[in-house]
Amino acid sequence: MTSEITLFVNPTAGRGRGAHAAQPAASALRAAGFSVRTVLGEDADDALCRAREAVRGGTGALITVGGDGMVNLALQAVAGTRTPLGVVAAGTGNDFARALGLPIRDPARAGELAAQALKGAHIRDIDLGRVGDRWFATVLASGFDSKVNDRGNRMRWPNGRFKYDLAMLAELAAFRPVPYKITLDDGETREIEATLIAVGNASSYGGGMRICADADLTDGLFDVTVVGDCSRTTLVKVFPRVYRGTHLTHPVVTTHRVASITLAADGITGYADGERLGPLPLTAECVRAAVRVLAPVPAPGRKAVNTGLQ
Repeated sequence: MTSEITLFVNPTAGRGRGAHAAQPAASALRAAGFSVRTVLGEDADDALCRAREAVRGGTGALITVGGDGMVNLALQAVAGTRTPLGVVAAGTGNDFARALGLPIRDPARAGELAAQALKGAHIRDIDLGRVGDRWFATVLASGFDSKVNDRGNRMRWPNGRFKYDLAMLAELAAFRPVPYKITLDDGETREIEATLIAVGNASSYGGGMRICADADLTDGLFDVTVVGDCSRTTLVKVFPRVYRGTHLTHPVVTTHRVASITLAADGITGYADGERLGPLPLTAECVRAAVRVLAPVPAPGRKAVNTGLQ
């Protein structure tokens, strides 16, 4: 493996934390004997082009410095190749780093762990989701949560996560269950009304909301969480349980474990890794061992969950 490593940096991630995180991560890698090249890019398209050039050029690893959006961009360059992906978590959500058991907002330690992995300690193959030619690592969101994203992205004020808190309150006031048609990998199409449907390759989104709490990055399957038709009052009561993953036992929640799923609903946008995919219908497939990562994959610690749509 070449000793040249590429840092793929989003300087604006986490209100500027990305720019500050790059230097200690690079210093840790250089101290371990690696040569470090930094890729920024003028915009997302330019950054992705440069990342792909680095992968084609044989870089020893592509290490993202930023949040889940930067990870998602990097996946488009490394998925399906033998170039490993590292993560220096410096964003707002950092759910992918959390799923891999990597440090959050400790760039020096993240750089040290990446260096150790490159020297043979922890390089693992994990699954990814794919929608068309787009890859994702954590959760594909649709329904109430994606409507919150839509509204938050339209808001110019305030900045940061508070914007999405306000967007959630506004969407809650306008809340109506969504009529879905879903097709699981058994080929049968079902029509249901649901508050949201989340398709998890990893367990969490939104900065630690464990919507698909039992998802396993190495089993070749998605964990799908369906929050059914429920009142605003029930939704408000269930919502805090998402951070602990205990919502899965609530009567309005059903779960499935599938290799692929098609979601269709009028007026609903799909988001994956917090990034906009586009309007439904969308078909997602879980691709086993689609990317190499510089991190140990923690044991999933599965729980028994209820299955079947109602």
